Amino acid sequence: MIDIRPIPAFDDNYIWLLTRPGYGGCAVVDPGDEDPVIAGLRAAGLRLDAILITHKHGDHVGGIRGLKTEWPDAVVHGPVGEPIRTLERRLRGGDRVTLDGLDMTFDVIDVPGHTEGHIAYYSADAGDGVLFCGDTLFAGGCGRVFSGTFAQLSDSLIRIAALPPTTRIYCAHEYTLANLGFAAWVEPDSAALLARTARDRAAREQGAPTVPSLLADELATNPFMRTDQPGVVAAVSDWAGQSLSDRAAVFRALRTWKDKDYD
Repeated sequence: MIDIRPIPAFDDNYIWLLTRPGYGGCAVVDPGDEDPVIAGLRAAGLRLDAILITHKHGDHVGGIRGLKTEWPDAVVHGPVGEPIRTLERRLRGGDRVTLDGLDMTFDVIDVPGHTEGHIAYYSADAGDGVLFCGDTLFAGGCGRVFSGTFAQLSDSLIRIAALPPTTRIYCAHEYTLANLGFAAWVEPDSAALLARTARDRAAREQGAPTVPSLLADELATNPFMRTDQPGVVAAVSDWAGQSLSDRAAVFRALRTWKDKDYD
């Protein structure tokens, strides 16, 4: 059985560590800083076999060179559409990554928008499914639009929404409570959102991460995954001062609302 644990980095990043009992190798996802990874692997007596990268930003790729110095045989996988010089296997949607020692295979999904070539890794080999989505989808929210487009990010979230609702979502930041605060602006009467906020606030008070989250919870409470729901459409249209119906247009206004008035 695969064990997936966060390695905290910087102020709010999670570098994901994948191990399997009885196997001495491991993989990490989006190592922005090599130091906590090296310390953790040395303490556990692990060898780094693979590095999975979702996109180009420094807090996701900054540790690659240091990790390759420590474990030169580790293979660096990442998006073909991003200018990351340290990649050794360049991936696009539809490709597969097999980690033999971990007995896991990932399907690569194109999820541009936050950046132009962002990818995600989905596997059904670990329980009910796992998705490493970088900064595309957050617990309760989504990434900002930087070098991609609003339409791309809207489409990417719709693509993720088609995965099984039992999928565990491993995003790369602990932004959940702030995201749920904005969600309450959009859907203030949501009982599901109120319950989730109480649960996740209790987790943070205990020092526990709020991720992974379940895709089912995102579909029920994350406004960026709910741009086809009448309550979300009405709230966003009211903020924008015009009637909106197209999901891409609703998403653009929703993300702009958060960027301007909440963040």
